[in-house]
Amino acid sequence: MKITKKKTHELEKCYSISPLYYNGKEHLLIAAEKVNKCLLFDLDGNLEETVWDGPGGTMSMVQVPGSNGEFLATHQFYSPNDSKNAKIVLASPKGKDDWDVRTLAHLPFLHRFDILTAGGAHYIIACTLKSGHEYKEDWTSPGKIQVCELPEDLSEVCEENPLQFTAIKSGLFRNHGYCRVEEGGKMWAAVASDNGIFKVSPPDKKGGEWTVEMMTEDAASDVAFGDLDGDGVTEMLVMTPFHGDIIKIYKPVDGKYACIYTFPEKYEFAHGIWGAEICGKDVVIVGHRKGKRDLLACMYEEGRYVMKTLDSDVGPANVRVYAKGDKTGLVSTNREIDEIAFYEIESL
Repeated sequence: MKITKKKTHELEKCYSISPLYYNGKEHLLIAAEKVNKCLLFDLDGNLEETVWDGPGGTMSMVQVPGSNGEFLATHQFYSPNDSKNAKIVLASPKGKDDWDVRTLAHLPFLHRFDILTAGGAHYIIACTLKSGHEYKEDWTSPGKIQVCELPEDLSEVCEENPLQFTAIKSGLFRNHGYCRVEEGGKMWAAVASDNGIFKVSPPDKKGGEWTVEMMTEDAASDVAFGDLDGDGVTEMLVMTPFHGDIIKIYKPVDGKYACIYTFPEKYEFAHGIWGAEICGKDVVIVGHRKGKRDLLACMYEEGRYVMKTLDSDVGPANVRVYAKGDKTGLVSTNREIDEIAFYEIESL
């Protein structure tokens, strides 16, 4: 295994990661969980621009399809106990270090969102962690999955004329995990909560109905997919419970996902997760924010699932693998040490 940490930057409570195609090349956006910046990097980890200085609270960022650098982002989700003012904003580039940012919708407790494409239309899927609270660590008000069609023209969308969302699934406690899946030419989302993991699919035709199917009833915090053992059947790696310390492998058995392996080690505050092909193998990169605070690669070797340590005592909040020419890049927001880290993986 050969991995090299190529470049680092300091950003207090760095958190969210997203690719961005802008001015003819691929970039990476990194934003903070607390009141702090959103930064734009090239794939080598060189800082190119500051998108905003605040207010932060950015859990998710997604490029507007077909745009030159426009993206949607969460603002003001600072923690599960301080997110009632969360909203979706649109960031539009005007020039170097000059971005227009305006509110498209207020969605209290919005944690994850994405843009899914189906039937020639683009849709926003928005997952709220909960719907209210009366005191710190109050989890009595469950969250929802909400959707809306993304307008082709966003010029008239603003706080006074916001996007309108419709709930397609309610009653989800600790509605935390999200993973976009693309297979067979279609997009769908895996949404993870205390109630289980759900497959959420947009309508095949514009104006049709969304579908929500239960994949497993087991509580889950985060999830990713990959054919780790190379048998042609996709496994599902699950972190459980909410911000928990257990990592499990699930696989379809008789049409339903069942747990086939539980790692004996504990991974305190398991959080960062990303499935990708690296060096010709399906791998899931994971991180955890307490205890050893490792950055790890989950893979299948010699007939068993293993975890390989890529970096230690860094506390990743989110991770992402990306193609970098003929090399493989990995970026990790090592939140617990306020470090944005860019790595190159040469072998596993």
